[in-house]
Amino acid sequence: MRLERGGMDKSSVAKQSSPNVNVSVVSRYAPERSNPAKGLFFFLYTITVTNHSNVAVQLLSRHWVITDAHGEVEEVKGPGVVGKQPRLSPRESFEYTSGCPLGTSFGSMHGWYRMITQDGVEFSVPIPGFALRDPRNMQ
Repeated sequence: MRLERGGMDKSSVAKQSSPNVNVSVVSRYAPERSNPAKGLFFFLYTITVTNHSNVAVQLLSRHWVITDAHGEVEEVKGPGVVGKQPRLSPRESFEYTSGCPLGTSFGSMHGWYRMITQDGVEFSVPIPGFALRDPRNMQ
């Protein structure tokens, strides 16, 4: 597996590859959906899942581990992503954007997808860890 991290203005980029499926993430703080005075910090993340195998695969479920600046951990599990269980043909990608509210101005997320090949073989694909941070509170 390969993990790459890079920095961009007001966003965080992470990328992880399994032998046949690549997951890349770009996250950003969403001030328009946040209310720091009330302890609400909202972050958006855009994920691209690319099938590099020679067979079709389908994303069945997700498992997120979300950690805030106080070390509080929340796990989120469920079917698919954004209401879909996308099927990816060889060399096809699926991109979606979702969000995460936090009670702190900094946190992180990582997890994995449960997927299945067209032949019925289930496997997990790691979602690389990435930062959730309000750039105005960086120290």
